[in-house]
Amino acid sequence: MGSVGMLKNSTKICAPLMSQSIDQMVNDMFQAKVQGADVVEIRLDCIKNFQPRQDLKIILKNKPLPVLIVYRPKWEGGQYEGDEHMRLEALNLAKELGADYIDLELKVASDLMEEHKLDQHGGGKVIVSCYLDSATPSKEDLSHLVACMQSTGADIIKLVTNATNITELARIFHLLSHCQMPLIAYSIGDRGLISQILAPKFGGFLVYGSIEGNPVPGLPTLDSLRHAYGVEYINVDTKVFGLISKPVSHSKGHILHNPTFRHVGYNGMYVPMLVDDLKEFFRVYSSPDFAGFSIGIPYKEAVIGFCDEVHPLAQSIGAVNTIIRRPSNGKLVGYNTDCEASITAIEDALKVMGCTDGEASFPSPLTGKLFVLVGAGGAGKALAFGAKSRGARVIIFDIDFDRAKSLAHAVSGEAQLYEELVKFQPEKGAILANATPVGMHPNTDRIPVAEVTLGDYKLVFDSVYTPRRTRLLKEAKAAGAIIVSGVEMF
Repeated sequence: MGSVGMLKNSTKICAPLMSQSIDQMVNDMFQAKVQGADVVEIRLDCIKNFQPRQDLKIILKNKPLPVLIVYRPKWEGGQYEGDEHMRLEALNLAKELGADYIDLELKVASDLMEEHKLDQHGGGKVIVSCYLDSATPSKEDLSHLVACMQSTGADIIKLVTNATNITELARIFHLLSHCQMPLIAYSIGDRGLISQILAPKFGGFLVYGSIEGNPVPGLPTLDSLRHAYGVEYINVDTKVFGLISKPVSHSKGHILHNPTFRHVGYNGMYVPMLVDDLKEFFRVYSSPDFAGFSIGIPYKEAVIGFCDEVHPLAQSIGAVNTIIRRPSNGKLVGYNTDCEASITAIEDALKVMGCTDGEASFPSPLTGKLFVLVGAGGAGKALAFGAKSRGARVIIFDIDFDRAKSLAHAVSGEAQLYEELVKFQPEKGAILANATPVGMHPNTDRIPVAEVTLGDYKLVFDSVYTPRRTRLLKEAKAAGAIIVSGVEMF
């Protein structure tokens, strides 16, 4: 989809390349360009039998993009274990031969720049970097560290942390927006993903994305940065939306929302947010810039306690899957859209297949049907209330029997022990709905019911959408049932 009236930012997208041979490194540079990189980071320490002068000439002569040269030592998380003087000489040589950027670790930056009298006015720029293995320091400590890095005379500074909580990233965003010189700052790992994606909003100089076929843990691909996220269009006014969940790696929300935002010219960005602590998350990300959230496993019920207002339907269901921050006063308003989405997806499938019993008087093809629900959590509650609203008879199974009984009472249904599910025999023409994570990636070989009973169901619905065709749906289709995946609900 196109982007209507949206200007691109100046943040560069860099592909880190860690091939073991020079030929493959050159090939990867061209692949990175095709896939949308603005810059390539060449990790010399990954090249086997690296010959500095010979290999650097080949790399720099064949570069299709600006090149950032890194020669990371073991003590800073790299692979180089040789003589330190030779390592530094190679970096100096890279600059002389025309590298656009070279990366120097803070520990050696001052000495190297003094000893080799690197030409700060030459073509190549010096990036001084620092990697922190521990949690992200406080704002004050980060400021002191940045001041130390600036004192080296660097053109650009780079700071990498290892966040243990997504709330730590707010300190990185603060640093990016207040730094007076070009800054690359992000956190690695799943909890640090949004520090890459949202860096352009806060003025980051560069973000990283991996090339296809060479994934880097914790990094989005170049393709996702360009197309799913469209990071080149993010700016200081971009509104942030995201999925609050744990886990969050299964999310496909960014693939749907972001191209749509760009297509209609809305300045928004939807990102996956791996959240460990709801209270701390909402305390830290209270800015109007964080404008709304989808709520996933396991927070759909607990998040109600953090909403300032809850829509009556969501209140009655006892689960929220959508939160909007009201622009006028910043209050968080919770909604439940799972209910209509799931039930409508099921009804549509039944209508398409002509399963309406030919009774025009029935307002829904679910009326009078036995609705077997597995899971009484947030998604299960939405399904139960939706099924009840259509006149279905609801039976609920949940690993927590008290929770199943509570939900059954709320929808005038019946609760049964989860252990009985494997031998439960439904009546012919019943509806089965899975509202548990059973079958979700990576545990895709599991199904919540006995396979032999699937032929008795008219329709089987699975709220899981990663993978799109779960084992439950495959087995149900083979047994002759109509199937509806979580994608239709989504």
